[in-house]
Amino acid sequence: MAEKLKITLVKSPIGAVPKHRKTAEALGLRKLNKTVEMPDNEAVRGMIRQISHLVKVEEA
Repeated sequence: MAEKLKITLVKSPIGAVPKHRKTAEALGLRKLNKTVEMPDNEAVRGMIRQISHLVKVEEA
């Protein structure tokens, strides 16, 4: 596994389930096309899995 993940918000969470909206915000994704680097661990992977339809993930 990579040490860090680059996560980009590519779809708006406006019509999404409130729980998914909060997950995106907890990852630091507040605006469209915003990219954040997060550590590659199980907690972050679980958050990404939950909102996989809203984000694009790359290994950094």
